Amino acid sequence: MATAAKQPAVKDPVSNSVRVEIFDQAYNLRGTDADYILQLAEYVDAKMRAVAAQTQTVDTARVAVLAALNIADEYQMLQRKLEGGNSDYLERAHHLADALDEVLQDKRRAGDEPSLPENLPKLPRPQLTKVAGKSSANYLR
Repeated sequence: MATAAKQPAVKDPVSNSVRVEIFDQAYNLRGTDADYILQLAEYVDAKMRAVAAQTQTVDTARVAVLAALNIADEYQMLQRKLEGGNSDYLERAHHLADALDEVLQDKRRAGDEPSLPENLPKLPRPQLTKVAGKSSANYLR
């Protein structure tokens, strides 16, 4: 949600800087990817405006801190989701490895020749850790 007085972003390819406006404050930022910096600035501006609309506060520092907490919360939720997805794959891999071990053991008991040599070392299995799922906190109070 942009304001009517918002100035367009200005890119300076010589110094790798870009002039952006976040919550009606102009900033000159440097980086190798000006378009990415613009996207980040627009995202932060939108978060700050959403916080300001919900809290009805005019304290810019308070709005910035609350917006930062919301962005950090989004980041942590994505991290948990990413970590949880990896453990699901590991858990399934362990289940399949156990099933394969059972099949190979059954073949050995039945007198069939195992398809793998007996002297192969068993590889250690990675430890599974579960991240306690916490509901997203709402910092807009």
